[in-house]
Amino acid sequence: MTDDAGKPRSPRRLTSLRSLWPYLRPHKALAIGWLVFLGLSSGASLVLPMAFRHIIDQGFGTSSLAVINETFLALFGVALVLAVATAGRYFCITLLSERSLASLRDALYAHVIRLDVEFFEKSRVGELTSRLSADTEVVQALVGSGVSVALRSAVMLVGAAVAMVWTAPALAGLTALVIPGVMLPILVFGRRVQKLSRASQDRLADAAAIANETLNAATAVKAYAREGIESSRYGNAIRLALATARRRIGMRALLTMSVIVLVFGAITLVLWAGARHVLAGTLDAGVLGQFVLYAVFAAGSVAGLSEVWGDVLRAAGAMERIGELMAETPQVTAPAQPLALPAPARGALAFDHVRFHYPTRPNTAALEDFSLVVNPGETVALVGPSGAGKSTVFGLLLRFYDPQSGRITFDGVDLRALTLPDLRGAIALVPQETVIFSGTAADNIRFGRQDASDEQVTEAARAAEAHEFISALDDGYRAEMGERGVRLSGGQRQRVAIARAILRDAPLLLLDEATSALDAQSEAAIQQALERLEKGRTTLVIAHRLATVQRADRIVVMDGGRIVAQGTHESLLAEGGLYAELARLQFVA
Repeated sequence: MTDDAGKPRSPRRLTSLRSLWPYLRPHKALAIGWLVFLGLSSGASLVLPMAFRHIIDQGFGTSSLAVINETFLALFGVALVLAVATAGRYFCITLLSERSLASLRDALYAHVIRLDVEFFEKSRVGELTSRLSADTEVVQALVGSGVSVALRSAVMLVGAAVAMVWTAPALAGLTALVIPGVMLPILVFGRRVQKLSRASQDRLADAAAIANETLNAATAVKAYAREGIESSRYGNAIRLALATARRRIGMRALLTMSVIVLVFGAITLVLWAGARHVLAGTLDAGVLGQFVLYAVFAAGSVAGLSEVWGDVLRAAGAMERIGELMAETPQVTAPAQPLALPAPARGALAFDHVRFHYPTRPNTAALEDFSLVVNPGETVALVGPSGAGKSTVFGLLLRFYDPQSGRITFDGVDLRALTLPDLRGAIALVPQETVIFSGTAADNIRFGRQDASDEQVTEAARAAEAHEFISALDDGYRAEMGERGVRLSGGQRQRVAIARAILRDAPLLLLDEATSALDAQSEAAIQQALERLEKGRTTLVIAHRLATVQRADRIVVMDGGRIVAQGTHESLLAEGGLYAELARLQFVA
């Protein structure tokens, strides 16, 4: 795998997990509580072998019932401490993982939603949602259980190792000789597991992207009878993800098996030597029993660490993907010392020799030496063939992109000198393809201005000729619109978008053929609403229909990113040329 420059990427490193720290740091109290309970539970566990030795040497050796009773009573007390400490440890680490990962998801979404349009044009939504959900769940599993198991295993391993040395130094020394052999498979298989973990997450993201794409276009899929084809595409992606997961699981299984065989083989060897010492009379049976339990604790801890190591590597791969997303920076940003629009804004626009290429088409100019002045309160219609640059004008006004040369001003202020909220807050947009969210009808209209009252929402809907059909819904303005507005027709969705723009009450109005989805009767009503809406504000209209063009104060004809003619409908018809041809093909027909 290579980076954008074509150079091989460096090997995956665990350092990506360091970026988790800012999300864990605010929850220090839970972390401290977890460590305290971890110490108590580990200490209680390490006391158990001592009690076992005491029973063998003092209880069985002297046949004392009183010693056995006292020892088992103390053992039950240790079990109570272990139970309480384990429950406390689980509570603290689980709540810590939930809170920290909620902060991570919140920060990740807030970062992604603020990236510019260029980023979303080159990214797949399904992959982004995969990073927001699947990748963060992998990290949460590590923080919620993996880290707890790893640290408990590490504490138990150290404690058991110290206790083994204290109990039987000779046997502990023999055990230490096999440690390098135990570490070898972890080093050999660990890197392979990490690479496969990253690849597994990538393949799952591919499958999620396909599902998101096709489910969002279910109508088109059914219209072209592509259910079988799309199912095969998704099935192939799932099978590829499964094959990668199978390799990852197999590698982790080999890692776990190797560690367990080596660890318990070493313990068997050491215990064999210890049993010979007991038979020779150089070692007490209770001491060997205590050493056996500590050795089992140590072996279990090593096995636990090897098991968790795979989770750590998988989380490192997921966190690396999240880190790549967090490292994305928007190309369109606010200046360090922004200017403010005049109050109140008048809506004067000026394009001064603007030249713009889309990042995905660097060799083709979308706008070339484009100059246009729009006076406050003027309605200007942009007409021209597909690809003429009409939508690009809107995109530059909204500062989805910045031009490569030239400048655009709003009331005399360069757009690049304004903050994005100030600029876009002065613009109302009615797109040709209306986006409806899954909330209520009132929420969808209030998308234009969040602080609007119910009365203002209703008034905007009346002005947009949307009140009648909204009131006819079962719950009226509280009716849920369904995902992407599936409960509404195309014309109804368009009226909701117009109601948003009316509620916005911005000095600059951008209409991308706002009546394109309406029938003739609805269009006549909406045209009246738009005429009222356009009064007192500057309006730019991407026009394809005769009624829209005739309503404009001025028509700007575009072709190949340039202005080729300007004037009224009648003057341009008399002039002939491109507009007359468009009128003949589109308007008059």
